[in-house]
Amino acid sequence: MSSQFADNKRFPGKPDAVILFAPANKSESSVSGDQLDVAGQNVLALLHQAAEISNEEYNHAVDIAHKLSDQLQDANERIKGLEANVQHYQHRTERAERWLVQIAADIEQRFFGKADTGPAQAPATGPRKL
Repeated sequence: MSSQFADNKRFPGKPDAVILFAPANKSESSVSGDQLDVAGQNVLALLHQAAEISNEEYNHAVDIAHKLSDQLQDANERIKGLEANVQHYQHRTERAERWLVQIAADIEQRFFGKADTGPAQAPATGPRKL
């Protein structure tokens, strides 16, 4: 975008100047025809500029969408990894709890004379919900 309108910072895509299309009050038809040609060329130039701006904005939006898609995919992969860690540590916690129940029952039997036959078995528990 190297046109005269590209440097407008306040209103991107808006022209800095107004181009007058009304012909001046001259009686010569050749002057009027030249002004019509200039006005037509100006309209085409503005149309081309608008198309360029539109394409640039579209490409920018597509780039952002791709970046966001990549970030979403990365986040989903991290979530899967964290879920696997949660499952792993949940299983280890359940095993540790079963061992603690068995150890507590053995201590009660050996030191406090509880009359159980053999070491206590920890109850089998299914996976807990978080």
